[in-house]
Amino acid sequence: MNISFKMIKTSVIICIFIGLVFSCSGHKVVDGSIERKRLTIVGSNEGLFSVDLAGKRTDLWTGGSVKKILSVPNEEDTWIILTSEGVLISKDLKNWEKRNNGLPEKTIKVYEDGTKSFLTMMQDIKDIAINPADSKVMVCATKDRIYLTRDQGQTWTDLGRLRYNANGIKAVTSAFLPELTVFVSHSLYGIHYLQPDLDNTWTFLNEGIENIETTTNPDEVSCFAVVQQGSKPEIFVSQTFRRRVYKLDWEQKKYIPVWSDGNPFGTVDSLYYSGGELYFVREGKIASINYSDFIEKDQPDITKAIRGASGDTQINCIVINAPQRIILNELWLLDEPRDYTAHIADGKEGIFIPIEQLRDRNALNTHINTIQRAGLNMIVIDGKDEMGRLRFTPNNPVLREMGTVFQPLDLETFIPEMKKHGIYTVARIVVFKDHQLVNKFGGKYAVWNARTSAPWIGTYANGSFYNERWLDPYSEEVWEYIALISIELYERGIDEIQFDYIRFPTDGFNLRDAHYRWQENDMDMESAILSFLRHVRLRVNAPISIDIYGANGWYRTGARTGQEVELITPWVDIICPMYYPSHFDQPFLAHNPPELRPWRIYYYGTLRTARISRGQVIIRSWTQAFFINVSYDREFYNKDYVRRQIEGVREAGTGGYTYWNSVGRYDDIPDK
Repeated sequence: MNISFKMIKTSVIICIFIGLVFSCSGHKVVDGSIERKRLTIVGSNEGLFSVDLAGKRTDLWTGGSVKKILSVPNEEDTWIILTSEGVLISKDLKNWEKRNNGLPEKTIKVYEDGTKSFLTMMQDIKDIAINPADSKVMVCATKDRIYLTRDQGQTWTDLGRLRYNANGIKAVTSAFLPELTVFVSHSLYGIHYLQPDLDNTWTFLNEGIENIETTTNPDEVSCFAVVQQGSKPEIFVSQTFRRRVYKLDWEQKKYIPVWSDGNPFGTVDSLYYSGGELYFVREGKIASINYSDFIEKDQPDITKAIRGASGDTQINCIVINAPQRIILNELWLLDEPRDYTAHIADGKEGIFIPIEQLRDRNALNTHINTIQRAGLNMIVIDGKDEMGRLRFTPNNPVLREMGTVFQPLDLETFIPEMKKHGIYTVARIVVFKDHQLVNKFGGKYAVWNARTSAPWIGTYANGSFYNERWLDPYSEEVWEYIALISIELYERGIDEIQFDYIRFPTDGFNLRDAHYRWQENDMDMESAILSFLRHVRLRVNAPISIDIYGANGWYRTGARTGQEVELITPWVDIICPMYYPSHFDQPFLAHNPPELRPWRIYYYGTLRTARISRGQVIIRSWTQAFFINVSYDREFYNKDYVRRQIEGVREAGTGGYTYWNSVGRYDDIPDK
């Protein structure tokens, strides 16, 4: 269910709730209307709007999506919103001023009818916070940089990166301790702080925060809350993947646990202090903990009021006076887990089959029997394989010119056969890894090696080459080539298009020699991936899935690849993390009993990706149905190893899985 306001259906509910609130707090009528401070204010993907006592909705800003609302302390009529257009401020909820001077922008390349143009938009701002002791001081952060303003956003100063060249920032805040101190939460490396008036060094501050089991990595901190009691602020933090709240002991530089419900997994976000209670959003409800004893208390009236606002407008954040002001963000959590049963791609469980085996009738029959034996309903095939070869005969002359057809599958025979057996078909398209097109047209589309004036090829330290060739992800003509492949496969009966290797090359001793000739206007990796996804999403009228590294689904990061789940999510229907246990560090989650490691990786991994994507997409993991000669597999790989992965996915309650075995051997998968 989407959280939204449909006025006809919900005006009575809203009226009753707001009426109760106002009867508790009192309200003042001015010229027949409720004072602005008594309005319920809502941020959505369609903008900002208010709801008055009579249930009347009034649009306040419609220039983009709104994901966070801030009320300026001691300035009741001043509001700041975090939007897709950056930071905006208003003193009357009508006139809005952008406060983006010094904040970064990103460039999206647009390619239509053979003509390219560019869109400039704000970099995605992950979080923003007002300093409660001085409302002129604010901090915000993008994926990898932190920014400070001392003039309420008139100008922003770049405080730089953490010591690691990896994105993954989740939350920021600041406090005077007594020096101005900026805090930032990073998905991989935990909490750091910096005192910009003293030095420019980011310092770890993670003692007391629970680590991910078997690692030294503190599990992600989702939110900060600064409670200003007189001149001494107190800082609280919560976690994204475990229901925990901590209080910072600044003198000891450690966090003290103050609340937990004891569950091994869960999310607490949007901490907000008001009236002696620390409010927060968790799965399915709003709750609070009392500031004196930290005992949890459900807030059913607030939960009911927000839930009662159902319809077509996605609510991201809300301001309620109940009777004191409460501001809550991350409201998607109220509908976690999401129900995707109406989506054609939901609940699909299947196998990948090499084209060669589909061309052989006996082999095909064997795979159909496997699907039926295991209770599966999906098959994934290559439309464009890892060598860049088209595995079907295209009708489009552009594809015949740019592509290389190799042992094609007869789609007109294959697809009706699958439909007869009720099997959902997915065409995997390997996007930027391609041995064929890199060598055509004089290497026009290849990632280039400027030093050798030839297509770039990754090398090992000894000088030998990786068996990989890469197309330039910035090339709009490559995007159109992939879009045309997708369009034709869908029009010829394939049910879903799946993009693999939708990333930049990550391996090679000579990676710094890789040159991207199609890169323009200061585009970065994420600009390229987003531009590509935008292009195909607008061109391809089919369910779209995307394969990502397991680490990019486990942590809030697109490090090295450009695959950042938060940014990808709006453009796809399904995300397929490759949580192969063999590909993680071998001690990872291998604590006692170690044989449960595959279950842990898939259960927690699936839930983590769902949280990072804010529940907006189906999570359909690739599961390991193959042996690799690594230490854990040597000891534990067997049918139970495979079965436990599936049990983990199913217990996580998300939308399916796909067995991967590159040679199509599925003796190890369990029966239904």
